[in-house]
Formats: sequence, structure tokens, C-alpha cells
Amino acid sequence: MRKSHPVRRAVLAGAATVSGIVLLLSLKPASDPGSASAAGGAAPPVAAQSPQGGRGAGAGTVTGDAASTRYGPVRVRLTVDGGKITAAEAVQAPKGGQSDRITADAVPKLNQAAVTAGNADIDAVSGATYTSAGYQESLQSALDKVAAGSAGQGSSGEGSNGGAQSTRTLTGAAARTQYGPVRVRVTVSGGKITGAEALQAPKGGQSDQVTADAVPKLNQAAIAAGNADIDAVSGATYTSAGYKQSLQSALDQAGG
Repeated sequence: MRKSHPVRRAVLAGAATVSGIVLLLSLKPASDPGSASAAGGAAPPVAAQSPQGGRGAGAGTVTGDAASTRYGPVRVRLTVDGGKITAAEAVQAPKGGQSDRITADAVPKLNQAAVTAGNADIDAVSGATYTSAGYQESLQSALDKVAAGSAGQGSSGEGSNGGAQSTRTLTGAAARTQYGPVRVRVTVSGGKITGAEALQAPKGGQSDQVTADAVPKLNQAAIAAGNADIDAVSGATYTSAGYKQSLQSALDQAGG
């Protein structure tokens, strides 16, 4: 039998020792907390942050512009949630003398009508024609702001300046009156009204004469004033109120 050479035995023994150490190291569990992630392990995920107040677009409160009436301004504030009216209140309404009784009777009915209808197409309250017209005008203004995404927010200067240098034609919502709808279209250039016309106005019988007399005056008044704060034409109270309401609706689209 051949004898093993002493040097060869030493080499084999050393190789066995090294192999054993490598094997032991490979079986050692990773104790570094970061090693699981580095190796593709499932580290605890960071929770995604959801937006606060996530009630959906158009959630919050918005106040319409004050609508002038013969007996005083009317201004409506809405609470909206998910783009729907959930509450309505008149933060301004005619007051003093007989107006106190009319306001106390009419405003709750108008508030309820606004919530039920979900828009400004509501009937006037009997005996409160001016208050009802003003309420509808301010209500439409508030709804236009909701549509523009400003519920629960302040007015955006950027939004109103965006179209200041261009010429735009804007048509207001039709305003219902006792004698028929009134709808106004305005041309706005450089942030100013340069043209105004009534696309719809009361017609038939006596209304033809009233419209023919009042509308040109209202058109001119809108251009001169640059806003919807214009005086009613004598003898055309309803047409004037409807004109102002539709004019304000058109101006709200222009951000003015």
C-alpha cells in the first residue's frame, strides 16, 4: 500500500477546513434589517397618504354675488357636497317695514326650492317678486362658482386673468320672468363688456312694445356699467330683473 505524503495530507486537511467555514457562513441567517429589502423581501410598505377632506369635487360653501333689487340686495350662500346643493341660505335680503314680513315668508321657501331643484330654475314666491328675482340671480352666481370649482375656496386671480386679454362671447342662463324668459349674450374684450344683446325677451301683446323700448336701454347700460349693477328701465321691471340675472350669469363665466 502506498503511503500518503505528509504534505499532501496537510493540503487536503486545509481544503476541508476552508470548505466547512464557507458552508457555515452560507447558512447564517441575515440579521441586518435592511438585508431583506436588498434581497427583494417584502419590507413593510409606507401607507399612502389620502387627501384630507375627500368629499369630492365641489364640496364646501360658496357665496353668490349680491343681487340688487328695488327693496335691497339679496345674497345667497350654498353648501354643496359632491356637486349637489345640500343647504341654502340668504345672507342678505330686503329688510325694514313691510320687507321684514315678506323676507320672513319668502326666503325659507326659496331656500327649500333651491335645495330641491339643485339649480336656479325655481319659481318666484307669490308676493315676493323682487326678492325672488334677486335670490335667483345670486343663487345662479353661486352655482356658477361651484361649476368653476371654487366651492370652499377664495376667488382665483389667475382664473379671472386668463381670459382678460382675449375677446370672448358669453351667454348667460335664461332667467324666467312673469312674462317670459330673458337671456343675455355679452362680448367681453380686455376684461370689459364691449357688446350686449338679449337673445330672449318677453314677447307677444304689450310685451313687444315693452321689450322694444327696454332692451336697447339695458344693453347700453350693461356696456356703460361693465357689470350687472344696472338700473331697471321704468315700465319694464320684470324684463329688467331677468336681464340683470342673465347678464350676471354671463359675467360669472368670464370671472367678472
